[in-house]
Amino acid sequence: MLYLASSSPRRKELLSSAGIEFSVAPSFAEEIKDGNPSEIASENARRKALGASVNASDGFILGADTVVFANGECLGKPQDASDARRMLSLLSGREHSVFTGVCLRDVENTFIDVRVDECRVWFSEMSEKEIDDYIACGECMGKAGAYAIQGRAGKFIPRISGSFSCVVGLPLELVSRMLREHNAV
Repeated sequence: MLYLASSSPRRKELLSSAGIEFSVAPSFAEEIKDGNPSEIASENARRKALGASVNASDGFILGADTVVFANGECLGKPQDASDARRMLSLLSGREHSVFTGVCLRDVENTFIDVRVDECRVWFSEMSEKEIDDYIACGECMGKAGAYAIQGRAGKFIPRISGSFSCVVGLPLELVSRMLREHNAV
């Protein structure tokens, strides 16, 4: 059995769409915010996987964390509309990186495997009105970098280099490879 250490609707949807069976075991681990983006994503994914409470004698726990890195700054989830506006203004008309850390461990803690996927995302120039309208729709809240590529923000993203699912929050190819390597599927 695979346990997802997240209550993220996006991560649940990605796993389901890939035909991967799982149960949700939310983790309330404290996240770090300082460091380079790869370290932040991998450490937070590890903390989430270790922080998931599972009452089972066998199975695997999957944790993940996504960090947006732009102009030398790590962008997590916006704290409010003003923070979302600042992030979207920073991303507007620029290229940035998205790092998603993935941690797979067994419930008995005999192994832990942490990896990071990175991709590049190009944002079109957004007008102040477009930023305000996007914030008003509410989609930006709870998302790293204050945007959801799979939602309304997709119209501002002309291209990416790398995994679309990495930007959404769970790189499916990497997760599938890790599950196969550890005979978790």
